[in-house]
Amino acid sequence: MHGSVENFRLLLKTADLGANPRRHLVLQELVHGPFRYPGGGDKSHQLLDLLAALKCQYPERVHFLLGNHELAQWQNQRIGKGDVDQNVLFRAGVDEAYGDHGPAIYAAYLELFAAASVLLFTANRVVLCHTLPSAKHLAVFALDALERDEPEPRDLLLGGAIHAMVWDRDLSQANAEAFLRKVDGDWLITGHIPCERGFMVPNNRQIILDALGTPACYCRFPTDRAVTQDELVSMISEL
Repeated sequence: MHGSVENFRLLLKTADLGANPRRHLVLQELVHGPFRYPGGGDKSHQLLDLLAALKCQYPERVHFLLGNHELAQWQNQRIGKGDVDQNVLFRAGVDEAYGDHGPAIYAAYLELFAAASVLLFTANRVVLCHTLPSAKHLAVFALDALERDEPEPRDLLLGGAIHAMVWDRDLSQANAEAFLRKVDGDWLITGHIPCERGFMVPNNRQIILDALGTPACYCRFPTDRAVTQDELVSMISEL
């Protein structure tokens, strides 16, 4: 969602968690957006504030998936567009918003990134994650690397399990099938790739959702019965 407070507001209205006590909400890639404070700082930290409040309200039903931008900010791995360093702009936005409290708030954001999930499974074998490892990295990928209480430093670097789970861009049919075999799933819903229509179906195992601009899309699907990819696609809606 990259800092889009308006799309977040629309999503919360649509999810209506208060009136749907069995519904779960999965969010990913909230930081590093185009929205700026007067001083030039990135405003996307506002979505982390909203996420934290929502997680406190619905601790078992709100889920935050780690994205490549959160990993980059957490690990101070430079990420930029052109000459703009997104990490620097994010930190500047936090300081601009919170002043003397900025360092403490920023430290709390890093703790939130460290606690984020990397992979989610539903009872009906749908796998949700930011992206999936490329064929080169999938060959050495092991699911147990994502199950450690504390990640090993190598998991967070190029070629590591967590890094590959948020950075790679292999959308091939063969790679999606190989990944799903490794994690024992049937269908894959990811983000990471900008989509002009708000979603993309790159192969017959995977759906990509994009909720930054307009159209912004989400997928609301049941988890208590088997589903097909065609059904999942038919359940995609615009905010």
